[in-house]
Amino acid sequence: MAIYILGISAFYHDSAAALVSDGKIIAAAQEERFTRKKHDAGFPTQAIRYCLAEAGLAFNAIDQVVFYDKPLVKFERLLETYIATTPRGFPSFLAAMPIWLKEKLYLKTVIRRELAAIGECEKKALPSLLFAEHHQSHAASAFFPSPFPEAAVLCMDGVGEWATTTVWHGKDNRVHPLWQIDFPHSLGLLYSAFTYFTGFKVNSGEYKLMGLAPYGVPRYTELILDNLIDVKLDGTFRLAMEYFDYATGLRMTNDRFSELFRRGPRAPESPLTQDEMDIAASIQVVTEDIVLRLAQTIHAETGLKNLCLAGGVALNCVANGRLLREGPFEELWIQPAAGDAGGALGCALATWHEYLDQPRSCDTQDAMQGAYLGPAFTDAEARESLESVGAVYNTLEASELYSSVAELLAKGNVVGWFQGRMEFGPRALGARSIIGDPRNIEMQSVMNLKIKYRESFRPFAPAVLAERIADYFEQAEDSPYMLLVANVREMLRKQVSVEDDQLFGIDKLNVLRSELPAITHIDYSARIQSVHKETNPQFHALLSAFDQLTGCGVLVNTSFNVRGEPIVCTPLDAYRCFMRTEMDSLVIGNMVFAKMDQPVWNEEGDWRETFELD
Repeated sequence: MAIYILGISAFYHDSAAALVSDGKIIAAAQEERFTRKKHDAGFPTQAIRYCLAEAGLAFNAIDQVVFYDKPLVKFERLLETYIATTPRGFPSFLAAMPIWLKEKLYLKTVIRRELAAIGECEKKALPSLLFAEHHQSHAASAFFPSPFPEAAVLCMDGVGEWATTTVWHGKDNRVHPLWQIDFPHSLGLLYSAFTYFTGFKVNSGEYKLMGLAPYGVPRYTELILDNLIDVKLDGTFRLAMEYFDYATGLRMTNDRFSELFRRGPRAPESPLTQDEMDIAASIQVVTEDIVLRLAQTIHAETGLKNLCLAGGVALNCVANGRLLREGPFEELWIQPAAGDAGGALGCALATWHEYLDQPRSCDTQDAMQGAYLGPAFTDAEARESLESVGAVYNTLEASELYSSVAELLAKGNVVGWFQGRMEFGPRALGARSIIGDPRNIEMQSVMNLKIKYRESFRPFAPAVLAERIADYFEQAEDSPYMLLVANVREMLRKQVSVEDDQLFGIDKLNVLRSELPAITHIDYSARIQSVHKETNPQFHALLSAFDQLTGCGVLVNTSFNVRGEPIVCTPLDAYRCFMRTEMDSLVIGNMVFAKMDQPVWNEEGDWRETFELD
């Protein structure tokens, strides 16, 4: 009889649930996709219900439930930090304690109550509840689904219970801890401090800081290294905590930090200046150098050829790309849900392999199934929900669909693409995507300003046929999860004039740099997704049709949402987003929706106020 393990992450940010059966990943999803509240930290009730439905299980069929960290140890860290920094940390202590005393100290009780409600049963009928360590969950999520029988594992995030950086040795069905760096010294929190200082939202806007970096000059690098962080040759580090408030206060940085940079934090939504760009470039360089040094140390200590990554810092795809090119490891594998959401999957896998001591097998392919682990909808389900709002569509045969959509894209249409199971993790990978022609010189600005309603400086990622990745990019390795950055091939680049080369900041945005301008960042880089026929046959077929029509095996791929909104989950979510924006067409399964054919979309109030800007 199969053993079912339910993993849960919740109460901090990016709540999620994952279901594992005899070591096989059955389903995984973030709660935000169902509640439509970005980074939803609440108990993942709907995500759990989805996982059960996907497996066709009643709740009483679950054998084990496991939570992704240990809240009592985290509470211990908070108390020790406040005591050590008295009286400076007292305001933060007063703000945090009511929540901890009311809820978080009693998480076991809260979790069991919520599970009993889902299962419609008495608490005594619930399966046993286990708790994993935070970084153990990260490490398990990185190693166990990887294609490697043995690998080093590096986990970097803001903070778990105490750990902020951990190193592990993964072999067979175990991840063995080697060493760690503890709070308050955190590379993730350092990067978040600069996210806050440049006016972006912490735990959400870090990727914006990364995207902003190429516009700047890293002129603050030495200032950061001389004052804010002491980095040793082996990559280990200590922060100068007198510049930061996150351990004891209600802000990430303090007045001393502002004095160092001779300015205060940028106000959110205010105009970006060259200074923010230079700050972003500087902290990005520091981050990359630390990651490289840590990798070199880990390689020297373990002698292993493979490295797995997880934790929020592992979503820094620029650092990952540099690690692949310049680092000592032969192969990298990065958990696509590297942040806290992936902890739900990691703790479930850790329970199966380590707690229950079950063997692990690995293949040349990873076990993530392309990260397509969320809900899918039948054509009948989609038709029923969309016809209820008067949506008008044409149904095409599979033989017509891909060539027809390829023609729309080649004509400059922006297309919402909704197929199969939803992605797990922060990236849209061709199941819930907005796509366009990368050759179109206007595509980036159109998508940013008229569809995504987001900052103009942000680049878009290319989806490329896996078999043609080396034709377009200076990288031969697969990048199925959009977690590696590489440069566009030199033969595809455009010569930049002397005048354009001297531009600064945002002025660089509109300079034509390659034959694929919509996906080429100002430093000629691109965040690559390699599309494989085995894991996403529909998206691969569309790319192949576009390649056959245009000779270009690349499409622009961005997440199907607007700024501040979680990626769409249901067909109705997709149609609503389609009608609210200037997308030209929508494809759901074999149904094609043209904007011009749709009835007038009416809703009360301004929908832009529905979502909190990230």
